[in-house]
Amino acid sequence: MSIVITVAPTGPIATKADNAHLPTAPEEIANDVHAAYRAGAAVAHIHLRDADQRPTADLGIARRVMDLIQEKCPILIQMSTGVGLTVPFEEREKLVELRPRMATLNPCSMSFGEGEFLNPPKGVRRLAARMRELDVKPELEIYDSGHLDACLRLYEEGLLAEPLQFSIVLGVRGGMAATPENLMMMARRLPAGCIWQIVAIGKANLELTAMALALGGNARAGLEDCLYLRKGVLARNVELVERTAALVKALQLPLADANETAHRLRLPGGHPKGK
Repeated sequence: MSIVITVAPTGPIATKADNAHLPTAPEEIANDVHAAYRAGAAVAHIHLRDADQRPTADLGIARRVMDLIQEKCPILIQMSTGVGLTVPFEEREKLVELRPRMATLNPCSMSFGEGEFLNPPKGVRRLAARMRELDVKPELEIYDSGHLDACLRLYEEGLLAEPLQFSIVLGVRGGMAATPENLMMMARRLPAGCIWQIVAIGKANLELTAMALALGGNARAGLEDCLYLRKGVLARNVELVERTAALVKALQLPLADANETAHRLRLPGGHPKGK
């Protein structure tokens, strides 16, 4: 099976003070996504920032980012409804009204570093139902074993359509640690026929990405997950995608392009530009 690489260029936490290469303005995000696409990424996982680098769910900024990306390349856009810990759920969920090809669906509330990531059950069900109405494919982000069970309950309630798409997120304080044992356990528990990727935070990124590829998973790369290319060397998004693509090649696995990825995920058409 071909490997899907997702680029996560920005995230909700780091700023340019942590890594000057972090893209925060719409034009910067679009340029980094374009470079990542040329390096082998098929999906762009998008977090938004305002002019002060703060996480935002502003629909105007979101529309601008989506349009700029689509002007540059045909990468699949996956909008984060996680946005940031300080942004209310009711604002975050409105991002799906722009009808990106995909968007994240976080099934549970949790501690997240020094903050709280609030995803109330009624709100999650409401968002899942709205995404199904709009044909926006959920990317199910699971930070702990119980999050998988919550996703399967949503599926049993008819709120999620196959193929289910999961991200196993390891290394966030408040979730599962970034260990090979946790990756193996979660990979074994995933339902048959699903599509999944590893999201490994920090120094375990490369090791766990290699493991996930060997287990049949896909990969995510970018400054949201890892600010350094190696010890003491700050990374650029394109370098992290290039490193992941080289790892895929070293394992003698093919890379999936955007068209193949859309077919595997059974995605409908893209969002109407400017709407």
